[in-house]
Amino acid sequence: MVRTELIAKIVELNPELALADVERIVLHVFSTMAKGLGSGARVEIRGFGTFSTRPRDARIARNPRTGAAASVPDRRALHFRASPLLLKAIQPPAR
Repeated sequence: MVRTELIAKIVELNPELALADVERIVLHVFSTMAKGLGSGARVEIRGFGTFSTRPRDARIARNPRTGAAASVPDRRALHFRASPLLLKAIQPPAR
């Protein structure tokens, strides 16, 4: 599901809400999450999961096409941990 599908689904389930308002709310939620993660905070959505960042050290990588070495600077990588409820919801039924 992409963002536009999410917005359309919310509007479908809540016809009293205007499309523009739902779009603005969804964009605000996502931008608030991004700002929080950018400042090092952890974002937890109960029943869905937790987003956080983890440090990645600088390293020397290789270009797979040419084999040339390339320096990759240190950075923060996004990490997602699904909640037990989400993990249970996506499991196929037992046989």
